[in-house]
Amino acid sequence: MATKHNISILGCGWLGFPLARTLAANGFHIKGSTTSPGKLEIFSASGINPYLIELGSDGISGDIDGFLETSSILIIDIPPKVKLESGSYPKKINALIPHIERSGIKSVLFISSTSVYGNGIDIATEEIVPTPTSTSGKEIVQAENLLLENSNFETTILRFGGLIGDERHPVFHLSGKQEIENPGGPVNLIHREDCLNIILKIIENKIWGETFNAVAPYHPTREEYYTQKAESLDLPLPVFSKKNSSSGKIVSTGKLLRFVRYNFLHPEL
Repeated sequence: MATKHNISILGCGWLGFPLARTLAANGFHIKGSTTSPGKLEIFSASGINPYLIELGSDGISGDIDGFLETSSILIIDIPPKVKLESGSYPKKINALIPHIERSGIKSVLFISSTSVYGNGIDIATEEIVPTPTSTSGKEIVQAENLLLENSNFETTILRFGGLIGDERHPVFHLSGKQEIENPGGPVNLIHREDCLNIILKIIENKIWGETFNAVAPYHPTREEYYTQKAESLDLPLPVFSKKNSSSGKIVSTGKLLRFVRYNFLHPEL
């Protein structure tokens, strides 16, 4: 039986914590980081070796070297905080890179976002050079490039669409609202359970040095999808504006399906 890798997961939040538990359940040895002291005991009880670590643009607090030591894979799952720290995200990743180099880690999985794709395209594929319009999208692209340009380790970029789960769904925010913009824009969402399984498959099949989009292959219009979802949950219906023309793109998962050969558990969300 093959020896399972040690994996460090930087950022065990809404996605990272269940990811840590999933990987641990599949035999991997997991170190997980958090910025909340209250979560350390929860991590330990779940079989995760806990570390209190916080990335700053001018340095890192916590035992980052101990967190990376002995691991062969690093998963980075920390989103930008543009409302609080605009411009700091690339600096945080840049501060992390020397520690990755010293650790000897050879494989990095960076959890990115489809927000890196700008407007003016109908189909977003990985071959398109990202031209983000949002501040967070711009910072994520900079972080991606910092990792991709480093020859000391191989980085796979995983660009997720909007993340949903049982207790997290945009329909709860849109329910009952009036004059919602962009009714004809396509939906690009992905269920958390699919995110976890895609990551597991990439790790088990050692698919490094690639960039993948990951969204469910189901792209109804926003009006169609959120109206149906509100009806199914017995919520007040959202009301969409017809004043302005709709825009948006479909994020393609063709490369993910070809390389990873992944079958979605929640293809229709």
